[in-house]
Amino acid sequence: MPRRARPGEQVRILAGALARARAAAPDGFAVFDLDSTLLDNRPRQARIVQDFGRAHGLPVLLGARPEHWRGWDLRAALLAAGLTAGEVRRHDAPFRRFWAERFFTSAYCRLDVPLPGAAAFVGAVAAAGARVAYVTGRPRWMEDGTLEVFRRFGFVLPDGIRTHLLMKPGDALADDDWKALARAEVDALGPVVLAFDNEPAHLNAYARAWPDALAIHLDTDHSSRPIEVLPWIPSVADFQVPGLSLEAPAEPDAVGR
Repeated sequence: MPRRARPGEQVRILAGALARARAAAPDGFAVFDLDSTLLDNRPRQARIVQDFGRAHGLPVLLGARPEHWRGWDLRAALLAAGLTAGEVRRHDAPFRRFWAERFFTSAYCRLDVPLPGAAAFVGAVAAAGARVAYVTGRPRWMEDGTLEVFRRFGFVLPDGIRTHLLMKPGDALADDDWKALARAEVDALGPVVLAFDNEPAHLNAYARAWPDALAIHLDTDHSSRPIEVLPWIPSVADFQVPGLSLEAPAEPDAVGR
């Protein structure tokens, strides 16, 4: 799927979103997804590859870096990190098990970093008077690690009043089904005026469920399903807006071994 975000339009799009937040105060909600929307989980992915290399005697994988990830293709990531095609075939199944046991954990999600400008932008939305709902497909057992990242990088913290964190109740529920349930939960809290997500299927569903809201696509990565973002939905690459105080992400803390 080709990139949709156009750098020259990002300031206008995000400035419009902040104007909506101001107009919606004090009851309107801004809905933010987490992975690949507010947070970059590629440092988490890279650490999992490194730890697999340590566990399986593959020293080339110790040099795995976040930029080796160009989406959710695990085989492509192993190739980019230095394995040969034959080695990828041989280690594919063990790596998938290793990855699945670690990716959806608090210990590893502590390595996540914000997309550029993300924490400052959420703070600006809240300062403009809108309420915030973080709506994520992460299961609830990732809450501790998620909140640690929020605190480290200065995100608005959930308080159950003006800022809410809605996490999937378990791993048996598909993300599409969970996002549908979460929409109903947010509707019970108040009107939605902004919605941000990287996954086309989820963002399209938001746009249809909340036609008066401004839905904005994060043009990062997605599940690779052949679903296009609705043509009228604008896209941005990240949350950088001149005039906001944006701080560079700190280096992620190490996962205990």
